[in-house]
Amino acid sequence: PVVHYLEERGYLLIIINPLISYKARGSSLRKVKTDAIDAYLLCELFYKEELEPYKKRGVQLLNLRNLTRQHENITGVMIQTKLQFQAVLEQVFPEYKGVFGDLYSVVSLLTLSEDILKASEEAMTARIFELCKSRSIKWANEKAIQLKAAAARNPFEK
Repeated sequence: PVVHYLEERGYLLIIINPLISYKARGSSLRKVKTDAIDAYLLCELFYKEELEPYKKRGVQLLNLRNLTRQHENITGVMIQTKLQFQAVLEQVFPEYKGVFGDLYSVVSLLTLSEDILKASEEAMTARIFELCKSRSIKWANEKAIQLKAAAARNPFEK
């Protein structure tokens, strides 16, 4: 609202990143903080730096900025969820990590829902091959063997 008000009245605006003004204030030997000193330091900053006038952002740029922030938030939530999943998996089935190259692949996650100890090696091979058609039956069999061995070594099963 302040920027809009000043723009309507034709004022030239220069918006300074607070980090830049904070660093400029930190370079001073005196650590006194008053409004007059802050204003003086901002004026010095105006003359020392090549500050550009404020440009009104387009709707597309603002939408892109918002989308980028949303992506960053979602990525953070995803990373946090993966870390929590890994912590639980290490408590319940520590031997599972390393059986599949990608712990979070569809094949890996859906294989976890199976009762690995009770299922036969052939059934596990068939299930893994069904979930990952891009790999060979030999690969599926190797993973089934590794999975059965990991389940047998699981200390929590005993």
